[in-house]
Amino acid sequence: MALLNNDTQVSVLVEGLDHPEGIAWGLDGYAYAGGEAGQVYRIDIERGEVVQFADTGGFVLGMALDARHNIYACDAGNKAVMKITQGGAVSTYSSGTAEEPLRLPNYPAFDADGNLYVCDSGDWHADNGMIYKIAPGGETEVWDRRAREFPNGLCIGPDGDDIYVAMSVNPPRVDRIGINADGSAGPVETVEEFPRTVPDGVAFDSDRNLYVSMYRPDVIYRRSPAGQIEVLAEDFEGTLIAAPTNIAFCGRDRSVLLGANIGRWHITKYEIGATGHPLNYPDIG
Repeated sequence: MALLNNDTQVSVLVEGLDHPEGIAWGLDGYAYAGGEAGQVYRIDIERGEVVQFADTGGFVLGMALDARHNIYACDAGNKAVMKITQGGAVSTYSSGTAEEPLRLPNYPAFDADGNLYVCDSGDWHADNGMIYKIAPGGETEVWDRRAREFPNGLCIGPDGDDIYVAMSVNPPRVDRIGINADGSAGPVETVEEFPRTVPDGVAFDSDRNLYVSMYRPDVIYRRSPAGQIEVLAEDFEGTLIAAPTNIAFCGRDRSVLLGANIGRWHITKYEIGATGHPLNYPDIG
């Protein structure tokens, strides 16, 4: 049984995916998701249809798209960020640095200049995660070492001068990291703690509300700009909402919130009466 905010309608959008973790919207009018055996899916959200068009051979986690509809997918199996074209061609965009290769790339997000910020979660409860920054073309650096406690999903803040990171453990919370004028990592601040949960995905709407999806338990929270927390949707049975990982505002007007469920085989649709904050889709060639 799903318990919902009064303004929320929740349903299954598409089924038949292989334990999807990532979900993202493309400027071509499709949503995209991945599977645990490397599948890359294209989803027509208006028709409710899904097709697999590529395979990385790994385990696809979070993803982002550029202006040419290329997909940049964090791949736990390949320990790399993979680039997937619309024709299904797969290549390695970044494996980290020579000194510090990626171990568990989890989620990517573009800034306005085409830099791709990537959470490397590290090992569970080992506090050895970090955030990488990949410049357009693939040159990679470790951007922040303070986000150690299993950094998971992330997004660029509404003003473009910080990033918000779901920190899964020690303690579970969402942190904000400033982006300095020179591009380096700025101050770190805890935005909100979420005791007895495992935060996974984060997204903003156009009113600056922050949405946080929880791998455990099966719930999505909404935090207002004033810091008020409410349950957007919760499922005690773990069927309609089942280990929700990444979330993304989709549709041509960004009015539909979609969530991946790594615990099952479907994408969940949340109709919440909100519009997503615009993301960055850089043209990086």
